[in-house]
Amino acid sequence: MKKNPSSLITIDTVYGINIANIIKSKLESYGIPVLLQYESVGITFGLTLNGLGKVEIKVPAEFEKDAKTLLNQENNEK
Repeated sequence: MKKNPSSLITIDTVYGINIANIIKSKLESYGIPVLLQYESVGITFGLTLNGLGKVEIKVPAEFEKDAKTLLNQENNEK
């Protein structure tokens, strides 16, 4: 029997695909798998208002704590 894939948890929401890709790259560099969920219209037209351009950063549940810790470290360094 196959093991069920772990559920994905949204650890952050940002506006703009570029910011989301930077966060994704950082998490992946630590071995954390990442899925970006977004509406394509915001990216196509470059809009970041009224929910367009919103990107949810999702990780498997077992990586949630580590991912949040890494994001909090980055925010504290600013």
